Amino acid sequence: MYYAHTMSAYPVPAARTEITTKAGNSTFLAVADRAATVEDARALVADLRRRFPDATHHCFAFAVGHGATVTHGSSDDGEPSGTAGRPILAVVNGSGLGDVAVVVVRYFGGAKLGTGGLVRAYTEAAQAVLGACPRTRKVTRLRLVGRSPYALFDIVRRAAAAAGGDVGDGDFGADVGITVVVDEESATTVVDQVSEATAGTVRLVVDGAIEEVRG
Repeated sequence: MYYAHTMSAYPVPAARTEITTKAGNSTFLAVADRAATVEDARALVADLRRRFPDATHHCFAFAVGHGATVTHGSSDDGEPSGTAGRPILAVVNGSGLGDVAVVVVRYFGGAKLGTGGLVRAYTEAAQAVLGACPRTRKVTRLRLVGRSPYALFDIVRRAAAAAGGDVGDGDFGADVGITVVVDEESATTVVDQVSEATAGTVRLVVDGAIEEVRG
């Protein structure tokens, strides 16, 4: 039996977003984007280093995954320890988003901000860009498979569809191969409904996961 996880869907950035803020005489360009992997997050940092090679700092934080299965990373990139990466990460964690990276590119304006000023500046830059960033949802769907006698195929199709499954075309041979794609949280219901409708003759099992980003 498959039991669904409780955090199968979560909000993620829908598009790259850029916001410019000022603190003292320094300019802060904050960029937020989706990062499904640590490599994606590091690629965003590398892209901004190429775009703005003359910037003083390229500080960042990311959260790949969501909830109990999240990987964090951050960097002060030469700013005093704890004044940039950690504040950006705090904003990322407070945003509720998963699979997200935020890079704040700083152009030093000649006036030092002090540690407190830097924390405020990077916090405000991260808050501004994540506040403007559009959101969508990342959903994990499961592919369930099984085989059915011909006489039960329509019953299986109806039971799976009624429980929220998308039933694919049958693989017709000596019996009928069935594929059902369903949101992770509904998988157990589909499996149980099909088993009950066919008196246990047809049993669906998990054959893989599909991640979809929805608007």
